Amino acid sequence: MYEHILVPTDGSDAAEYAVEQAVDLASKYGATVHALYVVDVDATSYSLGTEQVDRIRQGRLDDMPEVKQAADKATGYVADAAAEHGLAVREHVVAGEPARAIRKFVDDNDIDLVVMGSHGRSGLSRVVLGSVTERVLRRTRLPVLVVDVHEKDAETDAEAEA
Repeated sequence: MYEHILVPTDGSDAAEYAVEQAVDLASKYGATVHALYVVDVDATSYSLGTEQVDRIRQGRLDDMPEVKQAADKATGYVADAAAEHGLAVREHVVAGEPARAIRKFVDDNDIDLVVMGSHGRSGLSRVVLGSVTERVLRRTRLPVLVVDVHEKDAETDAEAEA
């Protein structure tokens, strides 16, 4: 049913919790897990100069060690979790507006399912969904599994009470 599962990640707790779900599904279907980190060029342009933003857009992350380190850590978490289950995994880093970059990745890579956290690190949280998650959910024509990190918190609280 699923051959290629995409896990967009920003390294947040919600993204990491989504990894558990993605790995579980990939194990059941023998799917390849794709870890995608999107360098949000719009957000970074406020803190970086034009030259640095151009490097990021060109994919020259080696010139930007702090950005590369964040990307490697986020995708590495996904890769490690998938590898522990003997799954094929591919790590990807792209630059752009996150929701648009995720949708483009889906279209260009024959993705069957997107598994993502309900909220990421960005700015103000929305009441139900983060803005990137909401945009991907509304504008993608394939299944999107949205994993709520608050569900994990509730499970932990229930286990502590027991």
